[in-house]
Formats: sequence, structure tokens, C-alpha cells
Amino acid sequence: MKTFDISCPFGRELRHDDIRVKAAAELKLRRNAVINVIDPSKSFQPAMAGAAATCRIVRKSIDARGDVKMVYKVEAYRAGEPYKEYETPEYKYVADAPAVAVVGSGPAGMFAALKLLALGLKPIVLERGKDVHSRKKDIAVLSRDGALNPESNYCYGEGGAGTFSDGKLFTRSSKRGDIREVLYQLVEFGADRSILVDAHPHIGTDKLPKVVENIRKCVLEHGGEYHFENRVADVARNEDGSFDVTAATPSGLVVYKAAAVILATGHSARDVYEMLAAKGCELEAKGFAMGVRVEHPQSLINKIRYRGSWEPGMPAAEYSFVEQVVGAGPDGEPAERGVYSFCMCPGGILVPSSTEDKTVVLNGMSNSARNSQWANAGVVVSVEPGDEPEKYRAAGAFSLMDFQRDVERAMFDYVATHNKGGNPFAAPAQRMTDFCEGELSETLPQSSYHPGVVSAPLHELLPENVASRLQEVFPLVDMHGMRGYYTRDALLLGVESRTSSPVRIVRDKETFECVQMPGLYPCGEGAGYAGGIVSSALDGINCAEAAAKKLQGQVFES
Repeated sequence: MKTFDISCPFGRELRHDDIRVKAAAELKLRRNAVINVIDPSKSFQPAMAGAAATCRIVRKSIDARGDVKMVYKVEAYRAGEPYKEYETPEYKYVADAPAVAVVGSGPAGMFAALKLLALGLKPIVLERGKDVHSRKKDIAVLSRDGALNPESNYCYGEGGAGTFSDGKLFTRSSKRGDIREVLYQLVEFGADRSILVDAHPHIGTDKLPKVVENIRKCVLEHGGEYHFENRVADVARNEDGSFDVTAATPSGLVVYKAAAVILATGHSARDVYEMLAAKGCELEAKGFAMGVRVEHPQSLINKIRYRGSWEPGMPAAEYSFVEQVVGAGPDGEPAERGVYSFCMCPGGILVPSSTEDKTVVLNGMSNSARNSQWANAGVVVSVEPGDEPEKYRAAGAFSLMDFQRDVERAMFDYVATHNKGGNPFAAPAQRMTDFCEGELSETLPQSSYHPGVVSAPLHELLPENVASRLQEVFPLVDMHGMRGYYTRDALLLGVESRTSSPVRIVRDKETFECVQMPGLYPCGEGAGYAGGIVSSALDGINCAEAAAKKLQGQVFES
């Protein structure tokens, strides 16, 4: 197998004949050799019999370093070399099969449920929030009126937090498993086929609800169960190794019987951590990241990233960066911490992501067209155990979570004091240049954040070890290749703090089980083992395989 790159000007479709000519040269075949070309982003793949080779487009990206062009990565296989197009798993009917409770219906929970179907086990999905369409109503009320439903919001409900944050699928690492199992199933349930080859694939907040709903329908049609507004309050392991899972519902407590439990509750379910700690399960503080959402005019980011060559019809530009900055660490000693962009939403908007009253938390989202006039991204600083003030350390595994919550409350308290009568989930905000110079902004630029913004000294509201590193980095980003990024037209909003879980539920490295409660599989971002949609989905798949291996004695290929 040979791998090569081939490009064409932006706006022109790459011709398959161009791929064939390049492949023939790479494989040392005659120029007019019969070569099949597979483009996974197309639903129809014409094939010629007796081909001397097969080419497969594996990635497509934009190169704007000079004249804007599309760059394609292609794999070429000679006839007889091992090559087989990926096929999605076959789902079994499992109504009478052993049941596995799946707590949470985010990416980890959904893909665990699908994998259980393929393995012949019955998923019982328990979701504390509402179905994806009912969530929209609660989200609208939150943004418009400032009324938070703590069980149905941008984090909780069918599909999890990722459903209303663009559906970015950036993970390309194969360490956790075959990412095609995630991407191809998403396509099967309604995502655009372009995600199979795009270098930075995304589905879009406007399309994700249908994808999520189709996954649920598949689970139900194959004998699985879904139960909404079922907040798991207790998980009890019986003497025979089975579980009683108790859920609080609008009509009272309900107990579900299960042979195993996959716990995929997301990074904000503090009550679940507390329940496990009370049962003696081992938890530990885990590093996360904290910072701000940064909002620029999308036209400015287009100008920077396309080097002035952006034209209508070109995709809204994205950006990413990582810097290492030395600052205050544990006990005031110098420590290097990463400062990086996170969850970049070109052509997006900002949304309130609180799960508790009296906190302000922000996130970003984009529709599939990415056609908003704004670009936003989290810019965050790594926070490691020991970076929190000493007063939090007595909380042990909850030290960073308590620290996180208090910063979120500080944002809310400032707004409550300075925005009386306004939306309580308005965000404290500051111009980028004023933040770096330590000055309160007299005026603020227009923002996409619907609950509103309040001028605030974010350089004081944020922890000093976070604020000081951000103040150093923003001008550096401008100097290191993104000239124009550091500008008073950029708005910082606080706080971006739900980047990942600040708690890890310790599990066995081989079996994925909670050591103190065998048969319980802590899973995904909330358990501290993933970050983002794809890695969470892969962890859900791995936990489902581990549960099936134990329950059925099955062996799986890595």
C-alpha cells in the first residue's frame, strides 16, 4: 500500500483521473492502468472489474498558505493487497437478552448501547434529562428568560453536551479503537458523508438532534430500552453480581435490574461522584482546564487564516494553537502549564452551559452551515491537582471540582451585583486588550451570547494562575502567525470551565471495571477517560466489549 497527497484549486472537484495517474506512478503501473477510486464522501462508488489497483480518499483538507487549494490524502492498494471497505456492525434483536444498564445518553452511552446490540446484550439507557426535542424548549427558556432546568439544559439530556456544541469530531487517533466504527455509524444515522474524509469533521447543531433520535429509534427497534427523566440515584451490587439501579423519576423511584452497569454520565454529574464516593469507590482529582470563551468577528478570522484570500463560498476559517507558559504552580512554585484553544466554533454562537443555579458557564456551538458573523473558541489553561488554593485540598478527590464551582459562582455573583433585573445568566465580559492591560472595558462589542454581557474585570475574577497565563498568551498568538488576533474587537467571556471532568473514577486498566464494584464500568468523559465526542464514543464501545466479555466470555480483536 502506498500513501500520497494530491491537490487541486479550491472550488474545483478533484478528478478521479488525476488520482489514477498519480497512483499509477506511485505503484509503478502503466499510466493507463485500470484503477478504481473510492471516495467515502459519495454514496455511489463505481467500480471496474479486473482493476490493477484501488485508491481510497482518506482525508481532505484546505491549504491556505498560498493560493487556496484542497489537499487530498490517498491510500493506493495493488490488486491482491489486503483491502476491504469498512462495514457497520449488524445489530441483533435483544429484547430477551441479559440487560446492561447504560447510565447517560451522551456519545459514550449511545455508542455503548449500539455496541451492546451488536454483541447480543440488551441496553437499558437511563437519561436524567429529556429527549432531544424537549431539551430545545428548556434551552430556549434558559437563554431567553434565565430559568434553568437543572436536569434539562445544554449539558443534560439526550445526546449529552455535544448535541448542542457543533458536533466536532476532531479525534483521529486510533489508540482507543477504530474511529470508523463511530464515523460510519453516525453517517448511517443521518450525518453527512463528508465526515468520513474531512480533516476537521463536524455535523452541526442543527443536524445532530435527528442523528441522536435515529440512534434511539435503532436501540428501541432492536429490543433495547430508553428512559428519560430517570436520574440515577443509587447503584447497588447484589451478591450474585447483578445490579439494582435506582432512578428518580417524576412519578417516584424506579428500580431497574441489570447484569452490568456502564456509567456514562458526563463531566458535570457531581451527584454521581458523591454517590460512588459514599459507596467506597475510589475517585481522584484530575486535571482539567479553565479560561474564557473568545469571540472575534468571523470576517477577521477569515482574513487571518486565508491570508486575505477568503472569498464567499469558502468555509468559515478555523484556528487552533498551543503555548506553554511558566507561572504559579502548586504552593506558589513556578510551573509550566499548557494554554490552548479548545472547541473552536467558526461561524458560531455562544450559549449558557450551567447545570446549577447561581453559576455562569459558557460553551460554543455552530450550525452545519457555520454562517454566523462570529467565531468563538475556548482559550483555556491547564489546571493540575495542587494548582487550586490550599483551602480546597481537604476535599480530596473533589478539590478541583469545588474550585471549579466557586469560580463559576464568582462569575454569577458579579453579574447579579452589576446587572440587577437582567438575565441572571448574562456573562461577565471584557475586551481582549483591556483584559491583558488589567483595565475594565468602558464599552463592549456586540456579542452572539443571547442572555447578554456585563462589563467585568475578568483579570480579577479568574484565578491568578489562569488570568496571568492568558494575559501572556493572547499577544503571543498574534506574534506567532495569527497577526490581527490580538485586538480590542475581540471579546472575552467567562467562564469556560467544563473542558473535561475534574474528577476521575478509578477503574481497572484491563477490565475497565470499578475495582470496588466489579461489573460497574465507569466510562467516557465523566469518568475521566475521554475528551470529546469521538474519544467518548470509543470508550463507550470499549466498555460495552468489556462487559460482554465478562458476561458472555467473548474475545474481541484489539
